[in-house]
Amino acid sequence: MDQTDPAIRDTMRLWLAPGLGPVRVQRLLDQFGSPGAVLGASAAQLQRVKGVGPGVAGTILESAKDSDSRVDEALEKIAAAGARVLIRGGEGYPELLAAIPSAPTLIIVRGSLEPDTADRYPAAIVGSRRCTPYGLEQSERFAGALARDGLTIVSGGARGIDSAAHRGALNAGGRTIVVLGCGADIAYPPENEAMFERIVSESRGALVSELPMGTPPNAENFPARNRIISGLSLGVLVIEAGLRSGALITARQAVEDQGREVLAVPGRVDSDASRGSLELIKNAEAALATEPADIIRALEPVGRHHHQGTHEARYVDPVRKAPLPDTPPPPPPGLSETQTRILGSLVGEMTPDELAKASGLDAPALRAELTRLELSGRVKRHGSRLVRAPG
Repeated sequence: MDQTDPAIRDTMRLWLAPGLGPVRVQRLLDQFGSPGAVLGASAAQLQRVKGVGPGVAGTILESAKDSDSRVDEALEKIAAAGARVLIRGGEGYPELLAAIPSAPTLIIVRGSLEPDTADRYPAAIVGSRRCTPYGLEQSERFAGALARDGLTIVSGGARGIDSAAHRGALNAGGRTIVVLGCGADIAYPPENEAMFERIVSESRGALVSELPMGTPPNAENFPARNRIISGLSLGVLVIEAGLRSGALITARQAVEDQGREVLAVPGRVDSDASRGSLELIKNAEAALATEPADIIRALEPVGRHHHQGTHEARYVDPVRKAPLPDTPPPPPPGLSETQTRILGSLVGEMTPDELAKASGLDAPALRAELTRLELSGRVKRHGSRLVRAPG
């Protein structure tokens, strides 16, 4: 991370100004064009922006006076934790997250976040902290199966369903992203510290936060954190959410604000732990999921758009902020060498075992690449057999 990069420093100066959330920051950037231009504006100019009155304008100007020293201090803490800063619009910032309303101005990342390669197809799994053994079992089951198929599992690192999802992905040899409601240097809950460090040290994913280093896990941080979980993901799977669960916030933000796919695993009809999940299904706010293949099928259309770089155009009209029709995408970009090898070996209809023999790939590597090819629309399934998609 280049601590002298003006774009990073100016973005952090805005980020550190008290009372400026991502919505106000985005309005300021829309008006002035860059963080530097915002910081160089007069009080009168700042007040022309919706939501910026005399008090907020004064705060921005006052904060800018001594912001260099505070930026230096923040960057030192980030570097000391082995983390880095990604700014919206800058290199490495996830495209999916950048497209949501109120996307974080910046995120702090510990570990390996690779949105253009290893983490190109993320899926969120969320649910209640107060879950049942059934919920834990299903969270690990779905996370493990999806991770083996090459998807990155995103969750909030909390007790219960979240922890089981991260654990399932790791145990399957896959990748996982933890979105924290505290600073990226704080392990919360404390019992997950070893798991978080494993994710970082083994480059098995990342810990992500939009909060300054050292920020404690206060309750008010978690509702805002939820939008990042779904924003990083192509879709959200809900497992055991009670009627007041934060997972329901994530699911409804995903559907209503972000245009994401939402699925839910059914639970016992007399279980409080599943009442929220069942309501999502009953009200057609979430599709029913009973096996991991349901997730792959639901995410295939959106994965294809993301692969082709048309995800934002599919979901968000920049004027109306409403879902758009599913228009035909342009031709997809090139394939990796392994994917080209698979497609070259896929003649007619073949089973995965037949394709593994023909391509010379081992089963885990083939499975992960096949999932990516399905999500990108290059391969289709006809029952238990595979076939190249036309075109």
